[in-house]
Amino acid sequence: MLQRLITSREALLLGAIAVLLALIATRFPGYVAPSNLADVFNDTSPLILLAIGQMIVILTKCIDLSVAANLALTGMVVSMINVALPGLPVAVILVVAVTLGAVMGMFNGILVWKLDIPPIVVTLGTMTIFRGIIFLISDGKWVNSHEMSPSFKAFPRAEFLGLPMLSWTAILAVILFTVVMSRTTLGRAAYAVGGNPHAATYTGIDVGRTQFWAFTISGALAGLTGYLWVSRYAVAYVDIAGGFELDVVAACVIGGISIAGGIGSVGGALLGALFLGVIKNALPVINVSPFWQLAISGGAIIIAVAVNARASQTKGRIILKSAEHAT
Repeated sequence: MLQRLITSREALLLGAIAVLLALIATRFPGYVAPSNLADVFNDTSPLILLAIGQMIVILTKCIDLSVAANLALTGMVVSMINVALPGLPVAVILVVAVTLGAVMGMFNGILVWKLDIPPIVVTLGTMTIFRGIIFLISDGKWVNSHEMSPSFKAFPRAEFLGLPMLSWTAILAVILFTVVMSRTTLGRAAYAVGGNPHAATYTGIDVGRTQFWAFTISGALAGLTGYLWVSRYAVAYVDIAGGFELDVVAACVIGGISIAGGIGSVGGALLGALFLGVIKNALPVINVSPFWQLAISGGAIIIAVAVNARASQTKGRIILKSAEHAT
């Protein structure tokens, strides 16, 4: 079990993060102080949540490019609800956020499952639709900090055992989905569908239904992150988290999740997100323009996909050699 959770790719990535921290510490020793590392983890928590959902979708040979737009729309909706009903408990807001996000994920899933439209086309379309809906319901206006209730803004900052609730949400999601992907029928089906959809069909697994539930989970996590994002930063607007879907995909492929499907783990998504989180938090410290962040994310995607493809080719050659020896 331990060997399955910590693959050689994940161990390599953990080592890369450690080397990166050591290099930064040579110039800025304060960066690796426990309190600062806790802040880096907290800043990366939204990316971790979205990367877990994206990982499950990618495992099933799909991709969800609408996660950032889902986050933005959910964040705007719950912000507007809070302005209209400031006394509404945070628990209800959380339920609304997760439900709304899940519904948007279901919409993606149904289009892929029932209409057999390629996932990249579906989610590019819904990404634009969700952003458009934000503009329509908000009339292009912002919801600012002074309009939000104190309890609405307090939840992600509330501390438990020295860590904010935003960090604890990410930690609980990692634990929950590690169990889901390794111990449940849905988790095993996701790996089977991504690994070999034809074989999965012969074993009685409904490929379309599995992909539908993967999109639903991704949507639910995006909805949850939408509330956490707007409440933490105390602002909601049309372009919130613009381009963040690139970081989410980058975190997954850096973490060893194969775009071809069937290969990956929650631990990989977590480490991929942390790798990006450390880089992005370190950029201002080492005086690198934040505009390089997108270039770094894009470059990381290309390198990681190339490494994954190389690994797959090597594996293929080993299988062919074994077959030749057998004959």
